Amino acid sequence: MAKRVALIQVERDERESNQSVIRRFTRAVRASGVVQEAKKKRFRLRPKSNQMQKRSALRKLEKRAEYEKQDKLGKINDSPRSRKGRS
Repeated sequence: MAKRVALIQVERDERESNQSVIRRFTRAVRASGVVQEAKKKRFRLRPKSNQMQKRSALRKLEKRAEYEKQDKLGKINDSPRSRKGRS
């Protein structure tokens, strides 16, 4: 995989303030997507291994079976959860 290099240049126009140059540069960086791509790489989630996927699936099946069992016994209240703190 080749590295992608983004060269972003902004030249100051005549009678342009420093803040407007910085604003134009920031806008150009944002439009290029360099920062967003760097964040994606930094906070990338590793895919689960096959063993972990199987364990997770089994756990979900067990929980679903337990929920259905409790529901049949009438121990689960189907009323919506209370909304505490909201009026």
